[in-house]
Amino acid sequence: MRFHPRQPWPLFLLLLTSFCLATQAQTPPAPNLLAAGGNSAGYDMAPETRLEVVEAAVATIAAKSPLPPGPFTPTWDSLRSHYAVPTWFYEAKFGVMLHWGVYAVPAHHNEWYEKHMYGADRKWQAEHYGPSDKFGYKDFIPLFTCAQFDPTAWAALFKQAGARFVIPTAQHHDNFALWDSRVTPFNAKAMGPKRDLIGDLATAVRAAGLKFGVSNHGIENFQFINPPADLLADLQAKQADLFDPKWAEFYHVADRSDAACHRFLVDWFERNVELIDRYQPDMLWFDNGVDQRYLDPLKLQIAAYYYNRADAWGKSVSISTKKAAYAPGGNNVATIGSIIDFEKIGARSPAGIRPGAWQVDHPIGSTWGYTSDMKVSGPANIITALADTVAKNGTLLLNLSPKADGTIPAEQQSTLRAVGAWLAVNGEAIYGTHHWKTFGTGGARGDSGPHIRYTVRGDQLYAIVLGPWPTAPVTLAALAGETVTRVELLGAAAPLSFTHDAGGLQVTLPAVPAGPHGFALRLSGLALPPYQAPRDGNPL
Repeated sequence: MRFHPRQPWPLFLLLLTSFCLATQAQTPPAPNLLAAGGNSAGYDMAPETRLEVVEAAVATIAAKSPLPPGPFTPTWDSLRSHYAVPTWFYEAKFGVMLHWGVYAVPAHHNEWYEKHMYGADRKWQAEHYGPSDKFGYKDFIPLFTCAQFDPTAWAALFKQAGARFVIPTAQHHDNFALWDSRVTPFNAKAMGPKRDLIGDLATAVRAAGLKFGVSNHGIENFQFINPPADLLADLQAKQADLFDPKWAEFYHVADRSDAACHRFLVDWFERNVELIDRYQPDMLWFDNGVDQRYLDPLKLQIAAYYYNRADAWGKSVSISTKKAAYAPGGNNVATIGSIIDFEKIGARSPAGIRPGAWQVDHPIGSTWGYTSDMKVSGPANIITALADTVAKNGTLLLNLSPKADGTIPAEQQSTLRAVGAWLAVNGEAIYGTHHWKTFGTGGARGDSGPHIRYTVRGDQLYAIVLGPWPTAPVTLAALAGETVTRVELLGAAAPLSFTHDAGGLQVTLPAVPAGPHGFALRLSGLALPPYQAPRDGNPL
């Protein structure tokens, strides 16, 4: 994962946003309310190449792999005309992502260990595993055994947590495929665990009634490793590791010519086709590396292939990408054929309501991939993140970090089960909801006062009150001037007593707390306009 500064906002977007917010009776916010931004000026992990190299690769692809029949062609107009955000995505609101791969073996620094071991962590690597000419990243593959991987148990855990869809990392920046691949020999069926990890998990997740997608970070591999000159010279002289001809197409260090990039881009497309055809993913998720405009012909080709195949399956699916990857105009409020994804809750994600379809991928711990010293968030933090995201009309994609043996650490499991227990009572205020006129009050990014988040489902308004159980009546200031006829605590049988004045709605709660991580109130009697989810997922 990597983030780069956004481009400045165009004036017309500031005006449109102000108008949109005025209709929602909110105070005009900071310019990043919608987290609207374009692609970075730098390469942003993309292959450092040129449009003509990409176009030549797409021509090779088109000749080798004709598009399947269907309504989509590889043009922006075609995607704009035929794409629609899946209904299941608007309903889901909570999914699970997994950063799991060879990097979990050293479990050091983070999931970019392949890059670090040839740079900043070179000394640590030599002390623990040996020098690079004797032990390279490839030598971690046999240690990635996944011997205790139980996909059925994983799927049961995800369902118990309340997740509605699951997206494992099929391939990270390190170029190792976690599926049974005929495109690349560097895969989990041929090496390491000697099993189809993606296929086994797909079967289990779908048997549990959940949607299944895959993420592919592979396009970031071409220039991922950048060792210092002395190490490069040493390995090249010895024809070792990064320069071992048997592993040249794994590392992509020895040859970064236009011809090599051409082969790499074709290979990237073919791996995605294999994932699409073999596992029929409900979502195909790409990281920052696909953001650059010169990659548009390649992105359009894979989108047309995927959506035509889904049309034949009779499935509603979507690509999900960051920033303006599928926004040819350069701004993510005009995305075509893709659901926008933001990395981490905070400065990068919407600070307020963003109507439309969007999600934020957020780690359960201090690193995305498993590390031996990672810190894991407790359920209160994750429930708060979920309520805050959904109140702003988004979906939370919570990242987990399994170990190299195929187990999910107990601390992560504990948090997941507690989140699931909360959702078992309060999920009505989360699933299938959309934003109200304000997302709420309180919290690190809100106004002062109680930490309250609002959602809407049909003709019901929900107030999610987070934090410790109040010792006095809770005041919902946002309800001042609104008509409420009934207030209920989710999970309780009897309605609650309330009063209403110019200061808002004051609700008297039971003396016995409903739970340790907040609760949700169902409010009836309000005049709530119907919400029509935009077909293209865009906010404006």
